[in-house]
Amino acid sequence: MVPINLKKKYQATLVQVFSRPVSGTVRWQDIESLFVGLGGELSEREGSRIGVFLFGEIRVFHRPHPSPDTDKGAIASIRKWFESHGVKP
Repeated sequence: MVPINLKKKYQATLVQVFSRPVSGTVRWQDIESLFVGLGGELSEREGSRIGVFLFGEIRVFHRPHPSPDTDKGAIASIRKWFESHGVKP
């Protein structure tokens, strides 16, 4: 379930994360904003890694570069994480 007060932009990103087949055009910056919109905290890690504290857990993701788009494997992982905590579009 999506929090009721989630902004429309975050809702749109959430729909992209849950789209089938997995989209290869979701901007990483939008995913980071979605994490924050859901109440997450972000922390810089080594290199281009970022720590996300959300749902009482810490997950580490790799920021894509040079492309701003998130790879399909990361999107599938994020979708599975959200599903396990009841977050759906």
